[in-house]
Amino acid sequence: MARDPWLLVIDPQHIFASPDSPWGSPMFAGILDPVHRLAERYAGRTVLTRWVAPDPARGSWGPYLEAWPFARVPAEDRLYDLVDEVRDIDAPVVTATTFGKWGADLAAITGPTPHLVVAGVSTDCCVVSTALAAADAGATLTVVTDACAGSTPDNHQAALDVMALYPPQITLATTAEVLAGVLG
Repeated sequence: MARDPWLLVIDPQHIFASPDSPWGSPMFAGILDPVHRLAERYAGRTVLTRWVAPDPARGSWGPYLEAWPFARVPAEDRLYDLVDEVRDIDAPVVTATTFGKWGADLAAITGPTPHLVVAGVSTDCCVVSTALAAADAGATLTVVTDACAGSTPDNHQAALDVMALYPPQITLATTAEVLAGVLG
């Protein structure tokens, strides 16, 4: 029995979008139109996520945040805000202190084994971390290649290449294919 998919827009935040941020994706502006078209298609079945630094930073997060001190700010800092361009998307927001967003909070909204249509940033960090964990938990994913932004075009492609190794749990599609009903 087919399940109605959920759109998952991963971390459309200033920290990953701003050209002034060390983690700002040069590809981010290019995903805004595809994300909005997908959000229209999945109105009422969309979830946005955001990453905030863990506080306290335990284990490997300690050295990681020492290497990236700009990101060690309170969860309410503007750096972690969603970008203005997605604030009109009516969707719940799941906040996590992990790069991978799959977990109890997201599953409580989508169900434990949903079909997720995945967009967001960064393909080579939070997107791939979320996709692999969700697939491991039994979710089916369609990663929308032109609605994801990597830290660089090469890293974006490398992450897509990794996720392409996981069919049928993870498939890749373009926005046009998803909107045409070709979900893989």
